[in-house]
Amino acid sequence: MERVRSASCDPSLRLQGLTKDSAAEAMQLILNKITTPITLPRISRTRLLNLLQNSLDSYTATLLNGRTGTGKTMLATDFAEHCGRSVSWYKVDASDAAPRIFLRSLIESIRRIRANFGAQDLLNMVETATLEEMPHLAEAFVYELVEGGDGNALLIVIDDLHLVYDAEWLSPFFRRLLPLLPAEAHLLIAGRSLPPAPLWRMRSKQTLHVIDEPTLAFTQAEANLLFESYGLSEAHAAVALEHTRGRAATLDKFASMLSMAGRAVAENFITTDRRSQPLTRV
Repeated sequence: MERVRSASCDPSLRLQGLTKDSAAEAMQLILNKITTPITLPRISRTRLLNLLQNSLDSYTATLLNGRTGTGKTMLATDFAEHCGRSVSWYKVDASDAAPRIFLRSLIESIRRIRANFGAQDLLNMVETATLEEMPHLAEAFVYELVEGGDGNALLIVIDDLHLVYDAEWLSPFFRRLLPLLPAEAHLLIAGRSLPPAPLWRMRSKQTLHVIDEPTLAFTQAEANLLFESYGLSEAHAAVALEHTRGRAATLDKFASMLSMAGRAVAENFITTDRRSQPLTRV
């Protein structure tokens, strides 16, 4: 179970050469990709929110790295709610590997909060840029961020970037982009695997801060809070944490199922686990 945040308004998107129904369907698909999720985690994890805030203050970009179900998107959504910045959100699909598609979607996500971002020169460059011109395109992107700023700091979230890690243009573009990002524009990336080596090496240059899967795992104190929100005890949380290794989605599912099953089943869950533990000889 999760909390829900308010959704932002829809942008005006140009869809040419489509029937009315097809245009409406395509618009909804685009909106889904560039709209901040409305579902928030059941509890806010202060430890991780503080890590993200420290990263925002000290680095130009942050990478949340972990397998599916480790809570990357939920954490990013919660941080977007609490960071005090305007937020653009882009959820990458595997079909976005072409630079033209990726960069137009990224620009469109930012245009939801900065209407004139990339309106002319940048969009034109995206249409024609070659692989060799990717660093120059990154510079133009940063120029738009700086010159088109309205005084409000920006959090740019790119979710599931791992789906296009193999794209040839990605490393030269982001390798140039990350060191140039201004303080008022922080990039938050979520991915299920390590990024290409040129980007991974940037973590040692005070440019990219990595929050990895072990860090994303629930602590005992966080598990206690989660289970308390379901009306369950710390004993339930301790057993579930051991079984799930702190994996966010699995732990939450554990708590939800125990809560719905009723008190008797929940208590039996603890008793059965204790009986299954091997005896320790002194």
